[in-house]
Amino acid sequence: MMSISLAFRNLFRNFRRTMAILLTVGLGAGALFSFQGFINGVLTDYKEATIHSHNGNGQINTKGYRETVYEEPSKYWVENYGDLEYFLSQQEGVEHVFPRVSIGGMLIHNKVSITGQGQGIVGEREAEFFDGLNIEEGETLLGHSNGILLGKGLANALDAHPGDSIKFYTKDVKGKIRKGNFEVTGIFYTGNVDFDGRVFRIPLDKAQDLLRTDKVESVSIGLSDHEHWEEVAASVEQAYPHLEAASFAELNKVYYQHSVDWLKAQFHVVQIIILSIVLLGIFNTISASILERKQEIGNLRANGESRWDVMKQIVSEGVFMGVIGSILGLGLTYIIAKGFLHNGILMPPGPGSTKQFFIKFQFDGMMIVSTVTLSIISAIAASVLAGIKVVRMPIAKALRAY
Repeated sequence: MMSISLAFRNLFRNFRRTMAILLTVGLGAGALFSFQGFINGVLTDYKEATIHSHNGNGQINTKGYRETVYEEPSKYWVENYGDLEYFLSQQEGVEHVFPRVSIGGMLIHNKVSITGQGQGIVGEREAEFFDGLNIEEGETLLGHSNGILLGKGLANALDAHPGDSIKFYTKDVKGKIRKGNFEVTGIFYTGNVDFDGRVFRIPLDKAQDLLRTDKVESVSIGLSDHEHWEEVAASVEQAYPHLEAASFAELNKVYYQHSVDWLKAQFHVVQIIILSIVLLGIFNTISASILERKQEIGNLRANGESRWDVMKQIVSEGVFMGVIGSILGLGLTYIIAKGFLHNGILMPPGPGSTKQFFIKFQFDGMMIVSTVTLSIISAIAASVLAGIKVVRMPIAKALRAY
């Protein structure tokens, strides 16, 4: 305890030296904390955008359906959807259930004909949850029994606008040509060029009527919190062995999961770089301060203190420096991020997207713990490396004046 008390009091003996070390630790901890908060903000925003733009928190299909190419896919669609919907509504965390069917065909407006990939949806349900589907013109399918919602790229290619009539030709499950007439209710924009350039949406009952089926291809789920997904998925697969559930990350592996993996790998590289700079900076500052105290350490050794006792004191000072410096750095970073950058940072469009977006810094308790821990470890490592050189020095040499 005496050694620890002395180590703490030593921090106030040379204000300039102490502030230099605290500044080095604080800047390193702040840089690491802010970058981690930024990356977490990117991942959170990307996660929410993916969930609320495409497939919800997850999707249910018949087992093996997504990985298999079928000559007649409709034979493997989900039957008795009403029973499944009731079952899902009883599960904890399930707030929304979205039945869907895929329907491809030819869209015709004036003299322009383009092939598109459609989705039959329940517009009243999806309008509330899928707020990531930005409506640039017009409105959603809500309340429109014969409406069609076009992706921005598809609408531009057709030169179609809200209120225009669209003819649609497709094949039903028996292979017969079917025709439907729709009115454009709105044009949506997700920022994903490929998705916006080929996808349209029509009411589920109209799609089922054109296809001549009462089945649904998939069932998307909206949860109150994604933490409920594993429990819901396990319950579905246990109650319905012929079905399987896939989370949004699995469904959007190329655009979401790969991006997440890349960002996390990038963070680890930057983390190593920052820690290396911090370690070198602390080592340089502490080395200078310890060499300045060479005679003091020589006196301790001459008074009977062992090398281990001296090292304990030096390391204790490093721990104090790591704790105090990292807390100051984290506090200042949090104030700047939440006080001056509370609206986030405007970012350019990401790969495969044309939409700018704001990223807010997202912090949590584990970030604080990990940042403080890494800062303390760096300070201890620097103190040990710097202290070894002096404590191994002969006492007579250490006592010698500069």
